[in-house]
Amino acid sequence: MIAAERRSFDCKRRVEYGTELWDDNRKRARVYNNNNPQPVLGDQTRITIPQGWEDCPRFGQNIGCIIPSKVPLSESYNKALSPDNIYTFKQWLANNNTRKLGLVIDLTNTTRYYHPTLELSQEGIEHVKIPCSGRDAVPDTSSVNTFVSQVYQFEKHNRSNKYVLVHCTHGHNRTGFMIVHYLMRSRPMMTVTWALKTFSDDRPPGIYKPDYIDALYTFYQEVKPRSYICPPTPEWKRLDLHDAENVKKMSNDDILGDDIPSDQEVEYQKFCYEMLNIKSTSEGTMYFPGSHPVSLGREQLRLLRHRYYYATWKADGTRYMMLLTKEGCYLINRAFRFRKVHMRFPRSDYHEVHHKTLLDGEMVVDTLPDGRQVRRYLVYDLVAINGESVVNRPFSERWNIIERDVIKPRNDERKLTNHGYRYELEPFGVRIKVFCLLSALDKVFKELIPSLSHEADGIIFQGWNDPYKYGANGYLLKWKYPEKNSVDFLVEMTKDGHRRMFLHDLGRKKLMEGYSVEFRGDCWKNPASYCGKIVECSWDKEKKVWLGMRIRVDKDTPNDTRAAFGVIESINDNITEEVLLDEIREIIRLPMYVAGIHRGTQAAKRGKHANRKAL
Repeated sequence: MIAAERRSFDCKRRVEYGTELWDDNRKRARVYNNNNPQPVLGDQTRITIPQGWEDCPRFGQNIGCIIPSKVPLSESYNKALSPDNIYTFKQWLANNNTRKLGLVIDLTNTTRYYHPTLELSQEGIEHVKIPCSGRDAVPDTSSVNTFVSQVYQFEKHNRSNKYVLVHCTHGHNRTGFMIVHYLMRSRPMMTVTWALKTFSDDRPPGIYKPDYIDALYTFYQEVKPRSYICPPTPEWKRLDLHDAENVKKMSNDDILGDDIPSDQEVEYQKFCYEMLNIKSTSEGTMYFPGSHPVSLGREQLRLLRHRYYYATWKADGTRYMMLLTKEGCYLINRAFRFRKVHMRFPRSDYHEVHHKTLLDGEMVVDTLPDGRQVRRYLVYDLVAINGESVVNRPFSERWNIIERDVIKPRNDERKLTNHGYRYELEPFGVRIKVFCLLSALDKVFKELIPSLSHEADGIIFQGWNDPYKYGANGYLLKWKYPEKNSVDFLVEMTKDGHRRMFLHDLGRKKLMEGYSVEFRGDCWKNPASYCGKIVECSWDKEKKVWLGMRIRVDKDTPNDTRAAFGVIESINDNITEEVLLDEIREIIRLPMYVAGIHRGTQAAKRGKHANRKAL
């Protein structure tokens, strides 16, 4: 039926020319060629490891007799860790003969990390538990007094020059708070500023929670210097697992950002149209200005032989463009509506921020190995940079501009300590999406996609030398796993209970005669839940019927007929993963791909040589 109706209607990052793939979710560069060992994917059993713990430094320098440390984990955690990340009391005792422990003060608010009786008491090491929550409030005065008293008593009776190991989960905020209190009470001429510096020098970056720092100045009735800058939150630290459990589960349907005035929205809409050289319709209606890929059928597959393509995974996320201005940053959804989000995008000189830079990308929800969810905006194209349109430049150049002028200044500034901006409070992270040579597509399927922390439903093929094109782009191709090929229909119901399905055709909704849809599962029992909504549907080949998959809350119009029949053609052509890879193996033997791969390999070697020389 589909075929008949179809006939009735007319990778560090990519080195130059890219041989390197970047695992976006684990921050490890992976070079895919025959001369490199294959990467080992992360062990998914690490769900009980505290978030950020593996990358957090183990301990600091001793401050008097006190050693600040992250929590050592019992040996039961070892199977979930790489050998380099194992950190236990047994390991400490074997490797620190010059700093023997006499006391361990545990500030964590749990007992799951190790067993004091088994791991410390048998070695003659005393263990004191002072539980502190360490999230919404600083440790209370009673806990501080207990800590200081315990250290005083230890020093008084310490005849063997032993040490006190103090730990919370990561050994920075709660640990630092207690140690600063101890320094203030044990050294009469000490100031809070000097005590904070003492701790940060010996346990970088020190205390990085502003409320902890403010509480210390308030407690000792000192004025915090205007020049004091709170250390930035380390990269390895985000919301921990307990915080994540109290946060509403994220989804692609969540509405982000704040509404903006209508006149401001119209102004920005006109700017987008200007950058893309789009003329408004006679009715004045303005549509989402993004470029849309077309489904890969047998006919489109031939394009890969005539144009030079790179590939990336297709994330099953939410499409947004993003406008960066001095007034703020704005997410642009498919309805061409703008919502303001609090983000910072410095320019390369760090004295100004981007103004009228227009990005294209997708928002994904990553689920990390410890169960946390984080949002990430994956930037994959560029329309304008600081008011200058770049749509006519080749994609390779646009991609390089994103990396050099948008992503790099942000990442570089995050490493600085004097910018005063807290990137960790932003609503989502920002990464550049990486494209790879077609010769690496097999490993994209077998290694990269399975390792992603978000859903991927296919592959995008991007012409390396192509301009940015508004609307349906016949040269920008998408391949989806056959079971995930879908069309977005408007579903309505007649008075007698019959479901009707509509597409979008020349600005109007078009009834698709003979189409039928089924809704399976309890979540679809109430017709009001889908009637009048845009429903993403997949095709059941056996029953010859469309199946409702999900409500598309990010869209207010169905697919247009051209896009829908492109998907139908792709379904009929049945280009499986195996068929696609077989075709790609032939394509990469073509002269233009052989030359491109050679250039990429040479560029990668030059990059490695330059790095070694710099080191």
